[in-house]
Amino acid sequence: MPRDFYEVLGLQRGASPEDIKKAYRRLSKELHPDKHPSTGSGQAKAEAEQRFKEVNEAYEVLSNPQKKQMYDQFGHGAGAGSGAGGGGFGGFDFSHFSGGDAGSFSDLFEGFFGGGSRARAREERGQDLETEIAIDLAEVVTGGSRALSLKRLVACDRCKGSGAEPGAKVITCATCSGTGQVTRTAQSFFGVIQQRTVCSECRGSGKVPERRCSTCDGEGRVQKTSSVTVAVPAGIRDGQTLRLRGEGEAGRQGTVAGDLYVHIRVRPDPRFARDEDDIRSSATIPVLDAILGSELAVETVRGPVTLKIPEGTQPGQVFRLKGKGMPVLNTSRVGDHYVTVNVEIPKKLSREERRIFEGWRKLSP
Repeated sequence: MPRDFYEVLGLQRGASPEDIKKAYRRLSKELHPDKHPSTGSGQAKAEAEQRFKEVNEAYEVLSNPQKKQMYDQFGHGAGAGSGAGGGGFGGFDFSHFSGGDAGSFSDLFEGFFGGGSRARAREERGQDLETEIAIDLAEVVTGGSRALSLKRLVACDRCKGSGAEPGAKVITCATCSGTGQVTRTAQSFFGVIQQRTVCSECRGSGKVPERRCSTCDGEGRVQKTSSVTVAVPAGIRDGQTLRLRGEGEAGRQGTVAGDLYVHIRVRPDPRFARDEDDIRSSATIPVLDAILGSELAVETVRGPVTLKIPEGTQPGQVFRLKGKGMPVLNTSRVGDHYVTVNVEIPKKLSREERRIFEGWRKLSP
């Protein structure tokens, strides 16, 4: 009977993951083949190699939370310290899960708890695709459309996606009897259980062509460069993603196509700063316009607008242009445009200008 894995690592049951890791590192260094050269005792070297193998097997199970939980509950088998009694479940050997066969453990549970069904569902659908387009801020205001050229798997023209040669039928898969799955048996701590996996002949569809299409070799799809039109809605924001259903790769033998995900990148406009659905910009006016008032032509995402500057405008004062911002996505609402006004103070004055300002200062209380 295999030794208890905790005993192999010199630990008590309930040891923490950190304790397990420390014990493994210490023992693997101590028992490593390099520590036992061929010039030493042959028996000592063989014993060290066996211990080294046991340590690795123990760590493979105890370092994996799922495997550790099952081992803690059932041990190596129903009669090996699992507390289930001697006549319960069949024996189950964890040691074969080390090394290259580690995937068998997860395969076992996927098959037992319905993983085969999920695998089939993935098989029936074409692969999703992703791409990115860059648009200007002006396009966000109006919305529009873009034509994309994509290299992808599309339905075969010759067989119309069925995978069958024209005139041939699509028949039920003889391997899986049309279920898309085959059953295999596996030994577990529950004894012998049956696992359902995707049929390799029909790849989960349950159907196969009587004669394969000569163009696509029965796949029902071929790789081709084709065009897709992307409708860009007004008000979309940088970083958002559009989903185009059925515009991904074609499914095998006429099954559901995948989707196309288009990531939107909005190019920055040096004139404007976008703040959610509002736009912010700045403008500089002469000091006399701030004092006396004036009118200012302001560029907005919707075209030029005249802004009335009232007398006594202060540096940094913000003015609101209602309804001149960005459209709110999927609504009829529109944001606003906020203009921050900076006042330009002259660094030098002419004699006449100085005379005027000095006279103004004398008039001030």
